[in-house]
Amino acid sequence: MPNAFALRAAAAAAALAVTVASLPAVAGECPAGQLLAKPRELTAPPDVGTMRQVLASVDLSGWRGVDGLALRMRRLVVAKDGFVPLHWHNDRPSVVYVVSGEIIEHSTFCAVPIVHKAGEWTPEFGDFHGHWWENKSGAEVVLLSTDVVPLEAVNY
Repeated sequence: MPNAFALRAAAAAAALAVTVASLPAVAGECPAGQLLAKPRELTAPPDVGTMRQVLASVDLSGWRGVDGLALRMRRLVVAKDGFVPLHWHNDRPSVVYVVSGEIIEHSTFCAVPIVHKAGEWTPEFGDFHGHWWENKSGAEVVLLSTDVVPLEAVNY
């Protein structure tokens, strides 16, 4: 019989899937003419003003031959003038949903900043897909992030 944590994690993942599936569109995208064929270098900002809370995780070991990976859901709160530091999604697929506020993404594949607003979502995955986020909105921003991570990274 599954434990209570696994059931809550599965329910949370299902709820997010239903929420994302009912959304009207992907979040702000790189503007026309600004998409880069080759990734650009990014300057890393400090890891300042971001609170990360793991809401749920599911150990995927044994599912379709997967070993040592987990599906993780986190709530991130980015304070006014806060940053989500430079990170990469080469081997870490993710979907981010903007619960509240407005946040700016700096991507390796876009020549200009990308604005993401409440109610939008964005997929994150692929070779050389790196980015960082900043909150210049004047108010706190809340994000829900789901990703596939090594089991040892679940609690970060």
